[in-house]
Amino acid sequence: MDNKILLEIKNLHVWYKVYGGYSKVLQGVNFLVREGERVGLVGEAGCGKTTTMKSILQILPPGDFHIPRGQIFYKGQDVLKMSFKEIQRLRSREIAMIFQDPTTALNPVFTIGNQIGDVIKYSTAFEENVYKEKIKIQSIKAIKEVYLPDPERIHINYPFQLSGGMRQRVCIAMAISSPRNLIIADEPGTSLDVTIQDQIHRLLNKIVEKRNTAIILITHSLGVAKEMADRIYVMYAGTIVETATPEVLFKNPVHPYTKGLLASVPKISGGGIAKGIPGKIPDYLNPPSGCRFQLRCEQESPICSEKPPQLFEIEKNHLVACYLTKR
Repeated sequence: MDNKILLEIKNLHVWYKVYGGYSKVLQGVNFLVREGERVGLVGEAGCGKTTTMKSILQILPPGDFHIPRGQIFYKGQDVLKMSFKEIQRLRSREIAMIFQDPTTALNPVFTIGNQIGDVIKYSTAFEENVYKEKIKIQSIKAIKEVYLPDPERIHINYPFQLSGGMRQRVCIAMAISSPRNLIIADEPGTSLDVTIQDQIHRLLNKIVEKRNTAIILITHSLGVAKEMADRIYVMYAGTIVETATPEVLFKNPVHPYTKGLLASVPKISGGGIAKGIPGKIPDYLNPPSGCRFQLRCEQESPICSEKPPQLFEIEKNHLVACYLTKR
């Protein structure tokens, strides 16, 4: 792929300060996004997907987190070394995030129009003499694009006057209301029915093609990742365990966790109950010293407990972090 690198995360560690010490959530995450690329990030709940993305925008709980190691490069600049003003510019003009929970993402005391309008106002578009009436037109246009009925009414409504699914679509409208180089979509279809979810996915794909916007799609659904992403990252307990194109990943999964995820998909055409993965993610207060999947892995060996395996390429653009491939 010839596109320039837009975002690159290198060896990122993120710890949360909790009662009893530090919860070591991320352990050496490496992640890459190119301009105009659709990247999927899949894994169980609690594996660090959202923490990774919030680290990019520096919106982790203030005072409660610690980044002992790692770098986050956006257009060649290290986000972790940016000033507050530079971070503000990054949030308002470069990267948009669609949050999983619209209830906490929207301010209950401002109308939908005010909140979408503020996003437009503080984006690059505002510098191009976008006045109040133009902001209103652009806000209503964004509401229409996410298939909300009666956009003029929605524009003057407050969040509590809308259903959960409608609020989710408002969050998506905010993200696409002004030009961005990267959209981070954290389970954008969570509150939506399947037909609207499909329309939203088509809309996001259209934005990639039309605006050359890159998208990071955080999802629990391997099916959605397969349809939406150009490349997929599989995350387990704060580590990237495998990455490949959807075609390669579904045809030739290598990491035991990736195989377990695929085996957990319900078989709607019959053939028995999905196998699932026994056990649970490790305690982040006292994580395993080696591979974090070792306690749930049926193929564990002594080396797995010695040190964390590193990602290495087993074929072109197919990387795996597992000692099994080296035996």
